Amino acid sequence: MSIIRKNELFPNLFDDLFSRDIWNWGLSNNSTTNTTIPAVNIRETAESYEVEMAAPGMNKNDFKVELDGNTLIISSEKNEQKEEKEDERYTRKEFSYQSFQRTFQLHKDVVDVEKIGARYENGVLHLVIPKKEEAKQKPPRMIQIS
Repeated sequence: MSIIRKNELFPNLFDDLFSRDIWNWGLSNNSTTNTTIPAVNIRETAESYEVEMAAPGMNKNDFKVELDGNTLIISSEKNEQKEEKEDERYTRKEFSYQSFQRTFQLHKDVVDVEKIGARYENGVLHLVIPKKEEAKQKPPRMIQIS
């Protein structure tokens, strides 16, 4: 369970946008099967939300990023198998299977789902989720008093 502080008059859309993991893994980076779930950083700018997911040792083909309705799903499956033989009498196999899935709810009235972009660079998956024009914070303006 996470504690979210909200302003009742003007709720912070960022709080609602990314604070609700559907599978609610809380503050832990481990799933119920003790596999590691990559941590994410989420930054809000005036133009977009930027998601960074630490996933070293992977490549871009290991990821699957889907948008299903207003649900953003980031998942990966990586299967490695090594085999060594010595003198034809001894065989050793090592299996490695890693998978994870992170799910976030997006508000379609806030973000432009058609322009979501992703790239993998230096062990970090980067997603840019642009805001719709009407959701961007406008600079303060002076109101004339008559």
